Amino acid sequence: MKKRFFSFLIIMLFSLQLIHSQIISSDGINQADSTFINKKRTIVKLNGKTKYTDYKIISFKKDTTYIDTTLTILKEYKYNFLRKDNFELLAFHNQGQTFNNLGYDFTHQNSFPIIGMNAKHFNYLSKEDINYYKVPTPTSEILYRTGLQQGQVLETLFTLNFSERFNVGILYKGLRSLGNYRNSLASQGNFRTVFSYQTKNNRYAIRGHIAKQDLMNQENGGLTAISLTAFTTNDPNFSDRGRLDVNLEGTETTLEGNRFYIEQDYKLFSSKDSIKNNFTNLKFGHIFTHETKSYQFTEKAVNTTFFGNANIATGFTDTVENKLINNQFFLEFNSKYILGTFRVNTGLTNYNYGYNAVLNSTINTITNPKIKGSAISFGGSWNAKIKNFRLNTDVNLTPGSGRISGSNFYSEAIFKKDSVTSFKGSISLNSKSPNFNTILYQSAYDEYNWQNDTFKNSNTRNIAFEMQSKWINLNTSITNIENYTYFDDTSKPQQSGENVTYLKVKANNEFKFGKFALNNTLLFQQVSSGKDVFRVPNFVTRNTLYYSGFLFEGKPLFLQTGITFKYFSKYKANAFNPLLNEFTIQNSTEIGYPTFDFFINAQVRRTRIYLKAENLSSLFLKKNYFSAPNYPYRDYVIRFGLVWNWFI
Repeated sequence: MKKRFFSFLIIMLFSLQLIHSQIISSDGINQADSTFINKKRTIVKLNGKTKYTDYKIISFKKDTTYIDTTLTILKEYKYNFLRKDNFELLAFHNQGQTFNNLGYDFTHQNSFPIIGMNAKHFNYLSKEDINYYKVPTPTSEILYRTGLQQGQVLETLFTLNFSERFNVGILYKGLRSLGNYRNSLASQGNFRTVFSYQTKNNRYAIRGHIAKQDLMNQENGGLTAISLTAFTTNDPNFSDRGRLDVNLEGTETTLEGNRFYIEQDYKLFSSKDSIKNNFTNLKFGHIFTHETKSYQFTEKAVNTTFFGNANIATGFTDTVENKLINNQFFLEFNSKYILGTFRVNTGLTNYNYGYNAVLNSTINTITNPKIKGSAISFGGSWNAKIKNFRLNTDVNLTPGSGRISGSNFYSEAIFKKDSVTSFKGSISLNSKSPNFNTILYQSAYDEYNWQNDTFKNSNTRNIAFEMQSKWINLNTSITNIENYTYFDDTSKPQQSGENVTYLKVKANNEFKFGKFALNNTLLFQQVSSGKDVFRVPNFVTRNTLYYSGFLFEGKPLFLQTGITFKYFSKYKANAFNPLLNEFTIQNSTEIGYPTFDFFINAQVRRTRIYLKAENLSSLFLKKNYFSAPNYPYRDYVIRFGLVWNWFI
């Protein structure tokens, strides 16, 4: 991964020598949100022929936003290796490691099960995470962020339009961070290349991407019992965290993925013929997805104390693979009779998950080391607009008795009163098989072998309401899950006999006092049934008091500085199992604590500079801050980074 990383960096730096500076406002490219563009500071000085709205980012769902480099508090929240606001996540101490969940979102559900290893997928980019671009001039971005002890995060983007209709983009994110504790190295790479093209008469369009990702982590199993005592009692002999003993040595996990995605459509009628037939944009289309994933667990020596008995006495590597091939064909059209766009589709999915052979001959629970087959699905969508109302509905059905049979229904109604006030209500009904690793898993360790052919589909029902206004943003949802699938306190997959009922209320607002502001996000959660297997803190809050303003004559520098307080109430957080890369139920440890972060951010023309002192509270509060049982959260540390754009 390092060779590919440095080769790509050299190519990017050589390309960027051709680019001279312009002034434009923009966000971290991958997570731009035009809702928060500060239009008063959005400036473009090119040649008079282009403006900032010409630099477009097109999402997987074909929503369009603009490149935005303004410095706002939301950019501060998104400045991490995920490039997302991680308010509902509890990070492990080293960047590139996994996250525990402080909250869950069941509004949108996948139609098919995945390989599993959920703890490994936070930094894995799905096809829905890939953006496409349309820019009048070559555009680049570099993000840099320091790591822990040794290493850094470096993400690069270069995109250009060869013509008004043909765009190509290359993106790479490389992460390497040693970490403060033993055996906590993270070394990861995400490479993507994207393209989009449309013919001059707009009748044929195509877009697609290639993604290659490898995510490697050393796994230390958390602190030993003696080291845990030394940490919680703040023993000065162990202020150097590398002196604390951990449970695992020479253990690594790797998730690798390769995906090829292509989407194309053709208008069956010209614009003139469409108007004559009362149809517009009557399209026939095809979507092809080919994705392979492999998960490896490697140990240099068997650790029976931590994982139990094994059928071998030497080091080993367990590998499981999953291949998914999907072909979907659709017919789409607009018509005044349906008030919008209607699409019908059908697809064929081939899946192949499993192992080349039975790995543990001492266990007789595995009769077939593979889950494979094919399934036909049918579906449709309707997107309508009536004045200030929008209605979006999507349905998908995979009939039959196969492993990936199920259904998915999602519908939302949106009322937008003006540019700042909107209301949205949605309903989601999802039925799908649990992830493949809960059905079939093999290991050299005896306790990690199972084949659960009797597991039923998990059925999720979700109702949500959202309000956005200049006074408050409010999100409320209630979720009911039947046959909830989880890993118990012995790391075995189980299905709950009791339905899980989960209420979630999240509110955000900001008070401004001149150049000062107080941004508040509050989350209240309640699990009324199924709380023995589904656990979240009842209360999470994040409050940021900050100052924003220009400095010096001529306003060459925009400064943003403040302090962020975050707290979540005590709860029995899930434990992390490094062999499965899954979180499991535990009943012995409660965690919940406050943290304080101080930051100084600045914008100089097209560059945003970030400086943060993380977890100041660790200097004066008790050493009770954990990400999961036996896994301490990070100590006080100073982090530095920047985001830099170029435009020709």
